[in-house]
Amino acid sequence: MQKNSFLDCLSKLETWTEKTLGRREFLIKQLKGALIMTAGAAGLYLPKSVLAGKLGPVKAGVPDLGIVKGRPGPATRAAVELLGGMKTFVKPGDKVVIKPNMSYPHKPESATNTHPEVVGELVAMSWEARASRIRVLDHPYGQDELCIKSIKQACEVFDKGIVHALTKIDFYKPVRIPQGLSFKKTYVMQDVLEADVLIAAPVAKSHSMTGVSLAMKGMMGLIWDRSVMHKDHDLDSAIVDLCTLLRPQLVVIDATRVLSNNGPAGPGKVIRMDTIIASKDMVAADAQMVKMCEWNGKRFEPGQIKHIRLAHQRGLGRMDIQNLSIKRITV
Repeated sequence: MQKNSFLDCLSKLETWTEKTLGRREFLIKQLKGALIMTAGAAGLYLPKSVLAGKLGPVKAGVPDLGIVKGRPGPATRAAVELLGGMKTFVKPGDKVVIKPNMSYPHKPESATNTHPEVVGELVAMSWEARASRIRVLDHPYGQDELCIKSIKQACEVFDKGIVHALTKIDFYKPVRIPQGLSFKKTYVMQDVLEADVLIAAPVAKSHSMTGVSLAMKGMMGLIWDRSVMHKDHDLDSAIVDLCTLLRPQLVVIDATRVLSNNGPAGPGKVIRMDTIIASKDMVAADAQMVKMCEWNGKRFEPGQIKHIRLAHQRGLGRMDIQNLSIKRITV
């Protein structure tokens, strides 16, 4: 099978999968294995999330969005518990990748990186769910060890070798983006390609080009060359293309401190919200965060952020948060 015909087949299968998951799940699993073998023969690498489809129907009483006020660690655990707990997402033996922001050598108070206690709690819950391997990964802009230092300290109480800054191309593999309209190929971290579960754990911050940097934009930290997304494509459109490939099963947005202007690197205005947002839907989580805070001194509707609007239009998630079920608690 040639590469182009394989990618066409893969795209059609994914569309079919989303419509029929549940009625024909057993058949999908068989087809998934066959297509992954075909991809290997064709010299392509595909993350498991490409064919993951949906997590299935939402259980009764489980909200689309969980919003918790409290200290970073306890609020993170409570927000995931609102969605059914980590065992809803991580099964025994699963390989888990957690993607926080670890781009800058700044203290947590700057709100440029995810709070270490948020990441540490996600690692703890993944261990409790009996994950076989956990990796906390990012492709930072600053000096590697300084950028990841505080998060590494928070996670090493569970095990060594969990947190990594992957800045060498050796850790990445070439992939095609079957549903990419403009951005059609890239290099993705091999650990991500092998993962069973991808958890997005961004800090909430503004961005000079895209308005905000949240879960969707955070997927850029899992690829090798981000510059082409800026230079050769419309950045918002390229973000959506990338998110057709990299789809976190769980999103936990750290809004304990929000960098509301001069992002992503700061320094800027930091708003203390003491809030965690959790969802299975990366678009809904980002939309909720946009709605909850001011950005550059102004208020915006989710649809005013281009990549959120495009992702909603392309069926990657929902920005119409007024029609979603939301549960709020304080811990």
